[in-house]
Order: sequence, then structure tokens, then C-alpha cells
Amino acid sequence: MNIDFEKGNGLVPAVIQDGVTGKVLMLGYMNAEALAKTEADKRVTFFSRSKNRLWTKGEESGNYLNVVSIAADCDNDTLLIKVNPTGPVCHKGADTCWNEKNVANPLSFIAELEETIKVRKSLSPDESYIAKLFGKGINKIAQKVGEEAVELVIEAKDDNPDLFLGEAADLLFHYLLLLQAKGFTLKDITAKLQERKK
Repeated sequence: MNIDFEKGNGLVPAVIQDGVTGKVLMLGYMNAEALAKTEADKRVTFFSRSKNRLWTKGEESGNYLNVVSIAADCDNDTLLIKVNPTGPVCHKGADTCWNEKNVANPLSFIAELEETIKVRKSLSPDESYIAKLFGKGINKIAQKVGEEAVELVIEAKDDNPDLFLGEAADLLFHYLLLLQAKGFTLKDITAKLQERKK
């Protein structure tokens, strides 16, 4: 990165974003030395304008910002730093400096699950249920989706929420397998639904 520190009299803004949830956590400022220390230590260090020195976030509280990635904007005068925070980010104890909760979108787990399926389908069938099912071919995968759908319908007629949710999870899991077996993901399904909305 060739950051333009001169434009801001030696400082550039650094937007801090949670690497998992995508939530913006705080804004700080860095000079070249703070950026170099951040890159070397893999923990965010700012230049504190009030203390007039380098300041590693968490040096007193223990609530460090562990670096996931660092990117510059199109003008090379602002940084986006994705992190894994080890505790509340705001000095007042809140998750963010805007007093927002930093919680993962539960749907982001689906993307993780799709990635797990992608990786495991090429493993040995002895190592992975996913690989074993993929090894049996598209007909077996499609059959499992049908079986899980029927089981979900049966549970929907009863009054056991745990069994219903279990079958719903099984159906969704096998549906994701079927999508990947056909070369698709939920993004493709979302695009199709968006087309129909028009």
C-alpha cells in the first residue's frame, strides 16, 4: 500500500470493522509509524491525537483489535481495517463507539456452511458424510432432499418445536448440498427471487 499521509498532515483515518459481523466498530487515526506497528504486531495501533503518541487499542483494557486485513481506499488516504475484537471496543464499555450491539448476522453462518460443503465434498468418503453423499451422485443427494422434506412436513403436523426445527435444519443442509451438486449456491437462488420481485 502506498498511503498518502501528506494529505492529512501525516495522519489518515482508519475505519475499524469487525471481520466477522461487518459492523463498523470505531474510527481512529494512523500515521506511518502506527500503520507499520499495526502490520508488524497484527494488533491495531493508532496515533492518539490527545496523547500525541502511538496508542495500541487495548494496551490498558486488554480489549485488543486483532488484525484480519488492511485495505486502502481508492484515493489511498483512508484505511479499512477488519479485526477480531477481544472485548468491547468503546472506552465506555459498548461494543462499538456508536453504542451498537456487535452481533453476527445469523445468516452469515449459511455462507460458512456453503464453504464447508465446498471443501468437504472433495475429501475421502471415509472422512466426511458430505463427501460420502457426493460420491453416491446426484440421484442420492436429490433423494435425501425429498426424504428430509417429507420428514419436515410430518413434524409440521405435530406439536414438537425441537423435532420440527431439527428436520428443518436437515432439509436446509441437504438442499445446500443439492444446490452445490448442480453448481449453484444460495446467491443464485436469491438472484432468481429478486428477478421475480420485479
